[in-house]
Amino acid sequence: MTSWLVDLENPRSLILVVDDIRDNCFLLQTFLESEGYEVDTAESGVEAIAKIELNLPMLVLLDVMMPEMNGYEVVENIRQNLHLLNLPIFLVTGMDISAIPAVEQTHINGVIHKPVDFDQLLEKVQVFVYPG
Repeated sequence: MTSWLVDLENPRSLILVVDDIRDNCFLLQTFLESEGYEVDTAESGVEAIAKIELNLPMLVLLDVMMPEMNGYEVVENIRQNLHLLNLPIFLVTGMDISAIPAVEQTHINGVIHKPVDFDQLLEKVQVFVYPG
């Protein structure tokens, strides 16, 4: 049974990057680690959920268009757990803004558009996670 509890005495700056394209994960991981963050990656929604259960991140950067389980389905799965209602999640997508449902409807904290503007990414991440 997973506890889903954060160790408040040893907070970590872990960010989970989820994208089915390995190069996208690598790009975001490399940038965020250069800024002092600890980053883990997952290449599918199923893998992301498993990693969240094992090691709760402080923030999730989640691709929308993935096979098997898309980003919206991952968010829905995460939000079904009452302990994860406040886990910050940003969708990372190349989709046109008009094709993305409202933030309130998807239970996310925001959207980061591809190609990623790294200054904007850093601003959004810093609201929720401080570098380790």
